[in-house]
Amino acid sequence: MTTTKKDFIPVLLGGDLNLYGMARSFYELTGKPVRTIASAQIAPTKYSSILDIEYIPEFDTDPIFINKMREVIKEYENSDIPVILMGMGDWYTELISRHIDELSAHFICPYIDKELEKELENKESFYAICEKYNLPYPKTKVITRSMVEEKEELQPFDFPIALKAVNSVTWNDFTSPIKEKVYIIDNMTEFNRVIHGIYKDGYEDDMILQEFVVGNESPMRVLNAYVDKNHQVKMMCLGNAVLEDPTPLGIGNYLGIIPDYNEEIFEQVKFFLEDIKYTGFANFDLKYDIKDNTYKYFEINLRQGRSSFFLTLNGINLAEWVVRDYVYDDLKDQDLFIADIPEDKGKLWLNAPVDVFEKYTPESPAKDVARKMVADKRFGYTFYYEKDKSFKRWLLLQRMFRYYRKVFKQYGHRLGR
Repeated sequence: MTTTKKDFIPVLLGGDLNLYGMARSFYELTGKPVRTIASAQIAPTKYSSILDIEYIPEFDTDPIFINKMREVIKEYENSDIPVILMGMGDWYTELISRHIDELSAHFICPYIDKELEKELENKESFYAICEKYNLPYPKTKVITRSMVEEKEELQPFDFPIALKAVNSVTWNDFTSPIKEKVYIIDNMTEFNRVIHGIYKDGYEDDMILQEFVVGNESPMRVLNAYVDKNHQVKMMCLGNAVLEDPTPLGIGNYLGIIPDYNEEIFEQVKFFLEDIKYTGFANFDLKYDIKDNTYKYFEINLRQGRSSFFLTLNGINLAEWVVRDYVYDDLKDQDLFIADIPEDKGKLWLNAPVDVFEKYTPESPAKDVARKMVADKRFGYTFYYEKDKSFKRWLLLQRMFRYYRKVFKQYGHRLGR
């Protein structure tokens, strides 16, 4: 970053692990506690000395959200110090995009407008865009509530199949005993139980049915990119996910990532993001398909992902890109930076204890690389931070480790699919 120091104020929305990772990134730049507004107190952001956190019940819903943000606007209206506003979950990015005109008049908001947000957030329209840009994706069918109620033929693929919500925001609000983040289904009896149960329990939005992508060992990839205010991609970093959360509501969340590199993916995503006039962080989930030797795109998150601290851990401070873009205005002359981190220099990002990583990570060349990183003590956690240590946070870390040992014992058999 440029050596000419300028003041700025980050305001982060949320209280989860994603927020704590971004707060760490900002704290590394400023050395000051990061202002945070959240709807509830949850473990990753408890007892933290690097956060100045305020809890507002139902802050992740309107009109409570926009009313609070109008109060925040008044706090800073007489200051000439730029304020960076960032949301850490899909619901916060959706709320910022919904009010982007009003908020961006007062804050730095590195987000797209509501129209593009709706098009990309909805998986059905996102796959239509993938079709246009020749981004490979799994064979897909959209299922509506009326199709289920009218008993139409719903399942055209061979088993196993994957089933998930079209809209992650409405799915987040849905509650049901059978709710899972992604369903992997092996037979028609199970499919009928799940699809009828979802709509019986009151879900109204559409579901996406997909052909299951058969991968090899460690087939998942996660790509993070930053697109500047002029819609130019300035940073890209690819990760190889070596371990995933096996629980019903956590499946697909990464628990272990090492740096990776793939020029074809970089070229595809760069053209796509620049052509649609994207702005801000983008996070893609991909899986290698052994049937046709391609990486299939599953979704785009319109923000950095919850595991994106693996970039900062590897020396690519996420917050720095926003600050350089909007505060220092020094990205316009910078060429695209693509992370190409050697195996002997990279670090393993973990969100589970080392013993869980060792026992449950599928054997693969990627695991061998990660295992060497552990042996060399080249690994780290979002949650555990040397500059934010306390006995209470240490206890929370131990509780998190016990939780993952317990759930892997129960659900670990679901991995490797």
